[in-house]
Amino acid sequence: MITKLITEKDGEKGLDEAARLLKDGELVAIPTETVYGLAANALDGNAVKNIFVAKGRPQDNPLIVHIAEIDEILPLVKNFDERARALAEAYWPGPLTMILPKSDIIPTEVCAGLDTVAIRMPSHPIAHEIIKKCGFPLAAPSANTSGKPSPTTAAHVMNDMDGKIAAVVDGGSSVGVESTVVTLACPVPRVLRPGGVTPDQLRAVLGEVEIDKAVFKALESGEKVLSPGMKYKHYSPNAHVIIVKGDFDKFASLVAEPRSERTCAVCFDGEEDKISVPAYPYGHADSPEEQARELFDVLRHVDDEKMELAFVRFPSLDGVGMAVYNRLLRAAGFEVIEL
Repeated sequence: MITKLITEKDGEKGLDEAARLLKDGELVAIPTETVYGLAANALDGNAVKNIFVAKGRPQDNPLIVHIAEIDEILPLVKNFDERARALAEAYWPGPLTMILPKSDIIPTEVCAGLDTVAIRMPSHPIAHEIIKKCGFPLAAPSANTSGKPSPTTAAHVMNDMDGKIAAVVDGGSSVGVESTVVTLACPVPRVLRPGGVTPDQLRAVLGEVEIDKAVFKALESGEKVLSPGMKYKHYSPNAHVIIVKGDFDKFASLVAEPRSERTCAVCFDGEEDKISVPAYPYGHADSPEEQARELFDVLRHVDDEKMELAFVRFPSLDGVGMAVYNRLLRAAGFEVIEL
């Protein structure tokens, strides 16, 4: 298969072509404001199956359905209650995914056999336009090989998906970490995956909001995956990733110890010149937003440089920092050193 790269110079015709391919049951990678998504017709179970094949994604890992307007959610769920509508009016379009009881038109392949469905409305204008042109919702997990760092550029997608999917739509660089996932299919709303909409922002609308234990801990054997990003090792380069909590001097001493592996440091801006091994900054220490934007690109760079061991500075947990830490935990397989 030849994967077509659709760029800005293709204009409206390029978006029309992307929509035509999706209508034909093909897979097309599209930009969103979080990361690039690997899209298929969410109402076509056979098309959705091909997402799992292209990514090498486990079949029990549910997908997120993307819509272009709030009312498009109504046929997809059994009950769009006051809580859900309030969240939609506050944070859609944007990096927020809601889990609700699904209607019968959602194929089993989308929800991995669960009785719920995850839905969001992306704010990226290209994603919005393609969904509108299709006339149906799109199932779209991140457009990367399963388990690898998520793609924030079209080049990242082509590196992983060239020859496996019909097309990639280049929409520039994305913000970084994926959407917040909150389930409303329970009495107290619960965050299953942190993202660009913070728990405090959710509480401003909903009142009480819980944080699922899987945000910071691995699921127990046999536990069901209720949301993308909960169970499996994700976002990980080929290198062995270790998160390091402690002050900078201790971090610099740790990474300087002689080792047989090709070792690097993923540090904060301004620290790279004070570290004796190759060092790649992923934002300032006091800017979770920068860290979210740079993290996946830096983790891919670790692989480009053929590093074997990457020590990563512990991020702030404020605001979007919780999402950054969650992604790092999964990239590191929950391996954290406290100095």
